[in-house]
Amino acid sequence: MDLAYWDGRRLKSPGARAAVAAGVVWVLAASSVTASAEDYYKGKTIHLVVGTPPGGGYDTYGRLVARYLGDFIPGKPAVIVSNLPGASGVKAAYYTYAVAPKDGTVIASFNKSIPFYQAMGLAGAGFKTEEMSWIASLSQIADVVAVWHTTGVKTIADATKRPVVMGADSGGGTMWGYPALLNATLGTRFKIVTGYAGGNAVNHAIEQGEVEGRGSNPWSSWKATTPAWVANGWIRPLVQIGLKREPDLPDVPLLIDLARNDEQTAMFRFVSAPVAIERPFAGPPGMAPDVLAILRGAFAGMVKDRAFLAEAARLQVDIDPHSGEEVARIVAEIVNAPPAIVQKVKDIMVPKDGAKSAPEKE
Repeated sequence: MDLAYWDGRRLKSPGARAAVAAGVVWVLAASSVTASAEDYYKGKTIHLVVGTPPGGGYDTYGRLVARYLGDFIPGKPAVIVSNLPGASGVKAAYYTYAVAPKDGTVIASFNKSIPFYQAMGLAGAGFKTEEMSWIASLSQIADVVAVWHTTGVKTIADATKRPVVMGADSGGGTMWGYPALLNATLGTRFKIVTGYAGGNAVNHAIEQGEVEGRGSNPWSSWKATTPAWVANGWIRPLVQIGLKREPDLPDVPLLIDLARNDEQTAMFRFVSAPVAIERPFAGPPGMAPDVLAILRGAFAGMVKDRAFLAEAARLQVDIDPHSGEEVARIVAEIVNAPPAIVQKVKDIMVPKDGAKSAPEKE
């Protein structure tokens, strides 16, 4: 990628004068930012780095954004997607944090769990996500632990009464980690079988009767990739991991709802928080505040655009955004989780052989 560094110019923003009312200052600042953006972005290109290979969820969201975002930025810059996969998004996050220019011409979208990796002290997380310039996130879809209908298991309580064989891609990640967490905290009897190539391979194994469930999949993905399973009740969600309940799963509890004490409440919130910032977009640390404000405003306008929402619906991708300010708050909550809680979760969700905890590839 030929990513040009900024020449050092800062976008103009009028300073507040003591004698001027706050409302007037805000109006002047807004108009100045708009003028500066028009001047700076005109004829420029924004490089949107996606931390996964082409295809899959993050890439789909990234390319959808690239088709619309420029129309909501004064000067209408071109937006071009570049894929930078590696280490479940860590490579793209590190590039954004340590290498990318800070002028608003490079932004990135990478794994929602990157702040979680940092908090867990996983190898390769050589960045501080709380310092990044968070622009927005586009989804809050809950992850779901689900089993096949022939098990007779309908609730987490049922899963404490009999073994249930769950398929997973590796001895780490959320397909492995969520059932392991439920076993350790709530007494479920999930038997986790690893070695599958990914989520689709696990789904095939469920159909073939090799395994009886899958420990992690966004609810939107269940609906998009296995609609007959959902429509016919062949797949039974047991618990939702996230901070927001899915409207069409009113009787399926959030993981946080199942906590039996304060410690479990803290553990479950720590694990659930990354799901609340699904499909995040960020710039590098140290971006000028007025540049960040322009990009945040562009996302805010884009997610209300009828054409954007119509294409998202055609692509079957969920749009339930968080503002950059809210994403930054959630990231800070994750990375500042109490060390004792982080260690408890790490002891359970990171396999003893040292394998990384990372969600399945998408």
